[in-house]
Amino acid sequence: MNRIDLTVTRTIPASPEKIFDVWIDPKSPGGPWFGGEKVIVNPVVDGLFYMAAKYQDRSWPHYGRFIQLDRPRKIEFTWVSEATKGVESIVTLTMEPRGEETEVTLRHAGVPDDELGRQHKDGWTWILSAFAEALAARRKASS
Repeated sequence: MNRIDLTVTRTIPASPEKIFDVWIDPKSPGGPWFGGEKVIVNPVVDGLFYMAAKYQDRSWPHYGRFIQLDRPRKIEFTWVSEATKGVESIVTLTMEPRGEETEVTLRHAGVPDDELGRQHKDGWTWILSAFAEALAARRKASS
C-alpha cells in the first residue's frame, strides 16, 4: 500500500501554551476531541485515546497513543482508523509563536494514498479552522 504525508498549517490567535492545553483536554470546547460521540483521552506519553466521531450519518472510531508531549512546542500521537486501513499513522502538531499568535503545523504521516486517506487533509483543515475560531472567540470574550 502506498502512503503519503499530509500537512496543514494555520495561524491561531493564542499562545502555544493555550493551544497545547486546549488540544489535549477532551472537555475543552474547540479541541479536537470535544463533541465526539464517545471520547477517552489519557494525555501522557504512551497514554491511549479513543474517539468515535460522527460523520456522514455513521460513527467512525479512531484510536491511538501519545508518543511525545513537549509543552508548548509539540504533540505527537499515533492515529488508527478505518480510513488508515487499520494501520498506525503518525500525527505531529508543532506550535511556533508569531507575536501574539501561533503558527500551528499539523503533519499526518503514513496515510494511505487513496480517497479515504487523502480526505484526512480536509478533516484536519476543518479541525484546525474550528480550533482557531473557538480560541479567537475565547480571546474576544476575555477582552
